Amino acid sequence: MPTAVRAIRGATTVDTDITEQVTDRTTTLLRTILERNGVGHEDIISILFTATGDIVSMFPATAARTIGLGDVPLICARELDIVGATPRCIRIMMHVSTGLSRAELHHVYLEGARGIRDDLPE
Repeated sequence: MPTAVRAIRGATTVDTDITEQVTDRTTTLLRTILERNGVGHEDIISILFTATGDIVSMFPATAARTIGLGDVPLICARELDIVGATPRCIRIMMHVSTGLSRAELHHVYLEGARGIRDDLPE
């Protein structure tokens, strides 16, 4: 089956901005994205993380390194500060090499981020 570069989206929230919770929620999100999409470590091209301005305890990319993704290109950025946006939110865009079509991808939204993109298949 031919492969293509695809982007998988996901997001989660933390209740409290502490390193343990940012690590736990970020790694849970990453593992869930990988599992639901059948993505292996070697299939990951890069991961872009954003965090809202109320998350300052750590970089979400640091959490990814704790589960063996240190050799994957990772970058963090600040999410736009928009009135009414989901607070304490970490978003991910993972670029992967996959045989799945866009329609077959499973985007993952956990915790308080469940309603962010309810138009996408889960």
